[in-house]
Amino acid sequence: MRKTVNNRAWLFVLPVVALVAFNAILPLMTVVNYSLQESFGDNVFFWSGVQWYEQILNSDRFHDALLRQLAFTGIILAIEIPLGVAIALTMPRSGPWVSVCLVLMALPLLIPWNVVGAIWNIFALPDIGLLGWTLNAIGFDYNYTQQPLSAWATVVLMDVWHWTSLVVLLAYAGLISIPDAYYQAAKIDGAGSWAVFRYIQLPKMKRVLTIAVLLRFMDSFMIYTEPFVLTGGGPGNSTTYLSIDLVKMSLGQFDLGPSAAMSLIYFLIILLLSWVFYSVMMRNEEQ
Repeated sequence: MRKTVNNRAWLFVLPVVALVAFNAILPLMTVVNYSLQESFGDNVFFWSGVQWYEQILNSDRFHDALLRQLAFTGIILAIEIPLGVAIALTMPRSGPWVSVCLVLMALPLLIPWNVVGAIWNIFALPDIGLLGWTLNAIGFDYNYTQQPLSAWATVVLMDVWHWTSLVVLLAYAGLISIPDAYYQAAKIDGAGSWAVFRYIQLPKMKRVLTIAVLLRFMDSFMIYTEPFVLTGGGPGNSTTYLSIDLVKMSLGQFDLGPSAAMSLIYFLIILLLSWVFYSVMMRNEEQ
């Protein structure tokens, strides 16, 4: 039987193609164009090849920012995923407190990023901020405006405060989707709390936790507003992550070629690591 092809169906795809081209391809082509040229002002450009890519990849400044970014992402994933699952396990499954807990968990997610940075900027000030004043009063030498370790701890704490709720809500959605029959069967078999978590709850949460890890990885790798408002990338460059370094290069120094090359390298790193994360987690789930 001969298969008929209706070419008019392609007309329905054209709006999607136009939208992707406008949102992704055209801006990306512009960045690629700038990354291969050297500008001298007054719209005078000269072909420079892959010079800017080599400069960025061999730059100690880029390596340091990348290491800080990887360390920050690793730390917040190691804290937020287990903490979010632990909080979700303690939340009620039914009753009036369910709505109260869900609203409380959603509140930090509703606050704009720049407002979060401003809140923690004041909250953690060593002399007048409640957090900073309390830590110094009980004996800690804390000053995030001058000490890199304090600045790091404050940025991590701020991110945990802001985004653990997302993991909680996703994990809670996975937990309430488990049928009661699973728990009744485990109770008949005499399974303890750890066995229920290990063999029932955790496997059923794998898909939502995969989404949570991917979302938190991508978002933490692109974090900019909160740490920039809180520390401005300092003290020194101790909290200058890739996004802050990129903005300093492109807007502060107006180095169009190097910043365009760095933005493409930055994009490829996120794409590659997201693919690795997703492939590893889906492979574990299939096994």
